[in-house]
Amino acid sequence: MKIKKLLLSAVLPILCLTTVAAQSSAQQDNTPKKGDVTLAATVGYNSYASVKALPGNLTSYEASALSTDWSQKKLMVGLEGGWFVSDAWKLSLGGGLNFSNNPGYTGVPGTVDENLGLEDNLGMVPNYRAVADSYSFSYNVTAGIDRYFDVKSVKNLMVYTGLRLGFAYGLNEEKYDEWTSMGKSTAETWNARASFTFGADYFVAKGMFVGISVDPVAYTYNMTSYKPQEGLANLAADGHNIGFLAAPTLRVGFVF
Repeated sequence: MKIKKLLLSAVLPILCLTTVAAQSSAQQDNTPKKGDVTLAATVGYNSYASVKALPGNLTSYEASALSTDWSQKKLMVGLEGGWFVSDAWKLSLGGGLNFSNNPGYTGVPGTVDENLGLEDNLGMVPNYRAVADSYSFSYNVTAGIDRYFDVKSVKNLMVYTGLRLGFAYGLNEEKYDEWTSMGKSTAETWNARASFTFGADYFVAKGMFVGISVDPVAYTYNMTSYKPQEGLANLAADGHNIGFLAAPTLRVGFVF
């Protein structure tokens, strides 16, 4: 239901704007030319890679590759730039970058005796565990090349086919200031993606367009690794995903 509401909130303003602009410029040629630059806001699947470090004091660990199925991702807003190297060919580039840090704090011991049962500890002051010193870093980047074709029957409408390459990386590190901690715990993940894409852009006015695209075929490879204690080897798992009619994306952009 939330996805439907988000799509409706994104599509309805686009349709209204398209109708108004199209009526005022239906006879003009608004299609881009060689050297034009585009900048568009996108609504599509979340292509970021995110992972969380494991506790460093467990007796055994297991790893599994993170899901790269686009239909299991949440919708997100992004930015995409493009450059028409000719009247028919466009290069595109998009992505994002994120840093976050959560300071760590020392734990506060209580009066609970963990060697005693629950009834014997009734009325005791509980222990407050330390807060982990945590650091996260993630980014993603996509690059593509598209071949545009005029639709003769509809003025200012162009369809295109192209190739997209993408890479996403995520890192999380955690360290607890307590005697049971075994040092820094680290987790890393990355996705590499390649896809064919098909889409259409309608240039509603000189310098403005709306569009939609979908990937008929897409392949994604994921590698995820954990190092729960310093000095240990990585515990890793990888996965492959092939998607069809994947990652539908809406665009609203400008041409400069």
